[in-house]
Amino acid sequence: MNLKDRIKAQVAALDVLARPWARRSRWHGYVYEFLLFGLKQAWACLFGGLMLALLVGTFLFWPRDAGLARYDFLVLASLAIQASLLALKLERWDEALVIFIFHLVGTVMEIFKTAHGSWIYPEPSLLRIGGVPLFTGFMYACVGSYIARIWRLFDITFIRYPPFWSIWILAGLAYLNFFSHHYGPDIRIGLFALSAALFGRSWFVFTPDQTPRRMPMIVGLLLVSLFIWIAENLGTAAGAWIYPSQKDGWTMVGIEKMGAWYLLMLISFVLVSLVHRPVDACVARIREGIRAAA
Repeated sequence: MNLKDRIKAQVAALDVLARPWARRSRWHGYVYEFLLFGLKQAWACLFGGLMLALLVGTFLFWPRDAGLARYDFLVLASLAIQASLLALKLERWDEALVIFIFHLVGTVMEIFKTAHGSWIYPEPSLLRIGGVPLFTGFMYACVGSYIARIWRLFDITFIRYPPFWSIWILAGLAYLNFFSHHYGPDIRIGLFALSAALFGRSWFVFTPDQTPRRMPMIVGLLLVSLFIWIAENLGTAAGAWIYPSQKDGWTMVGIEKMGAWYLLMLISFVLVSLVHRPVDACVARIREGIRAAA
């Protein structure tokens, strides 16, 4: 039995122990469901949580006279994490492929942005392209990994999902704007409006425990963007990178940066949809009924 199967078996055993308590009352059921929601979210954040721990841990404890640069250690540690997730079957190879694509997409943007002074990586390193240490691509991979894992863990389906082609147009325009606004108008307000028009009537359907729940897609996307912004504040406080406003000492990243993460997260979401194709919730219920009757 591999590690993934052992974890599933242990979770199933704990569920057998806790389920009688959850069934004692409606409120017990709600508490248990909320606990499962938090545990699944934490498990989905495995890659991101490990990366954040590395950023903060090396900031606090990395020796100043170490023979290996902190940034280079982060590259090697990130590679080890990704390889371990695949070897232990905690991440699928098709998911890893689209996450790697987002890794490349993010690295290209990083090279461009650092060349234009949007932010800098102040510490020395050997494993870098221009001003960009290679560990930075893994920070984008964390977002893709979270979306892929949450899609599976919560068995996510959708209500009134927009046409597939329209989301690709939105993602393409969002990525292009990260470059083009340095030379022309910034269209991000229009992109926010377009995303609201596309997702305004759409809902996530997710299953924390046994009962499907639903949430407006816009709310879900904004919540994910908020938590990425919080993680970014921890990352900059740990000196992983700094913005021009932080050269004289750390200050909180402006809340407006949450908009950039919202657009980047949309790009990751679209890429992950290549392997987790959006399924209509009604269609999913019909399939479930057919499987149950078979």
